[in-house]
Amino acid sequence: MRIVVLAGGVGGARFLSGVKAWAGPGGSVTAVVNVGDNVTMHGLTICPDLDTVMYTLGGGNDRQRGWGRAGETWVVKEELAAYGSPQSWFGLGDRDLATHLVRTGMLAAGRTLSEATAELCRRWDLGVELLPASDDHFETHVVTENDGTMHFQEWWVRHRGAPGVVRFEFDGAATATAASGVLAAIAGADLVLIGPSNPVVSIGPILAVPGVRDAIVKSPAPVIGVSGIIGDAPVLGMADRCLRAVGVECSAAGVGGLYGARSSGGLLDGWLVDTVDAGTVVDGVPVRAVPLWMRDDAATAAMVAAAVELAGR
Repeated sequence: MRIVVLAGGVGGARFLSGVKAWAGPGGSVTAVVNVGDNVTMHGLTICPDLDTVMYTLGGGNDRQRGWGRAGETWVVKEELAAYGSPQSWFGLGDRDLATHLVRTGMLAAGRTLSEATAELCRRWDLGVELLPASDDHFETHVVTENDGTMHFQEWWVRHRGAPGVVRFEFDGAATATAASGVLAAIAGADLVLIGPSNPVVSIGPILAVPGVRDAIVKSPAPVIGVSGIIGDAPVLGMADRCLRAVGVECSAAGVGGLYGARSSGGLLDGWLVDTVDAGTVVDGVPVRAVPLWMRDDAATAAMVAAAVELAGR
């Protein structure tokens, strides 16, 4: 079975581990990953979501934090702070820094982000094809109530998401194109999964790339979404604040409604929610309640099995 997963962030990376476990060694899994978080710091191209997925699937991530490298050290970060670097608030670890140096060098030599990502992934033997949503650079910006417009990383990492949000903008996404292989993977999929990632700033930027949403809507494969909201709170991250900014209730029903039924021009053919949200109704979308806490790969693989069953596959 050929599975395509839309993902971003720590939740998306954990979900992909479960998809990989369910599919097994002979499975075909393609991850289309958010690039709206990408940012240039200290002259380096940093791709937080791509790297979180790569480290997680490759077994090199810090399991406690959920992001970054295991066994990380912070000498360069401390030196940057000592020099008074205005960007020292962004936590570049020494091991992580090597990834950014290699990627930036490949991009400077004319490689695309897709090509650079594939080259980096060879070290980690992921068992999953990792594709950036686009090779073009675009950024998620946050328009705040009192502090102007800033990059998403500055809002979330530097300011801890404190500034009130007016709206999110995917600056440059409208002129971006889908990365090589993305549209073909969606068109050739047997199942498309929308992971339990932040629907606004992880899945939203992927869908903002021209052609991606249309490819999903037109795909012959069933599209099953997995809620990242359990009860009235996100499993991870700041989805509650993001949903509030776009006028969507922080609930499984709210996010399911945001994606909408494919039969009515939306995306979903099915929606998985947690057992505490049994009884959730999304207009035009079959809903199934199963345990959604991703405690380990076995629990997450069971979620994937439920999605496959809901899809009729």
